[in-house]
Amino acid sequence: MELRTEILQMIDRLHPTDAREEADQAFTLQWLRSGVEIFRREKPATPPVHLVSYFVPVDLNLGKILLVHHKKANLWLPPGGHVEWNEHPRETVKREMLEELSVEAGLLQEDPFFLTVTKTVNEMSSHTDVSLWHLVQGESELKYAFDRDEFHEIRWYSYDAIPQKHVEPHLNRFMTKFSHDFREVLR
Repeated sequence: MELRTEILQMIDRLHPTDAREEADQAFTLQWLRSGVEIFRREKPATPPVHLVSYFVPVDLNLGKILLVHHKKANLWLPPGGHVEWNEHPRETVKREMLEELSVEAGLLQEDPFFLTVTKTVNEMSSHTDVSLWHLVQGESELKYAFDRDEFHEIRWYSYDAIPQKHVEPHLNRFMTKFSHDFREVLR
């Protein structure tokens, strides 16, 4: 199956939980069907809309998620990165988890759990990230060897103690969906 078709089907299977995610899903499906380039070719913004894969390490036993304090963004956010040309977003998760945390990714589900479309503005240019948020197994009691060139630090947060300032703009929406869809695990 063609990669674009497979990505399109993954996005179509997503179950949005709020109006924003529903709108982001509709935008992404239309964008994918348009036939335009979906992989970033040149930093920071060519093409101006491109795919990103976030991954959220989750310690289901201890009720925690891992966030990274990203140096360039100066925000607490999930680890991840741009999907390389002709790379499946799941492969991006596996590659980025090894690069950023030195741990192999154990996906909790094959498809992305959450979807966001975000306009990013910096001093050089603006672009739009279509971000697929994946859930991966994490262990908060292990010491991760993280990429110190990219992150100031990494930290495990209890589900109910996620920082409210200086975070990825959609993190609270992600946690709302996560809490709703995994409420049985959270009890």
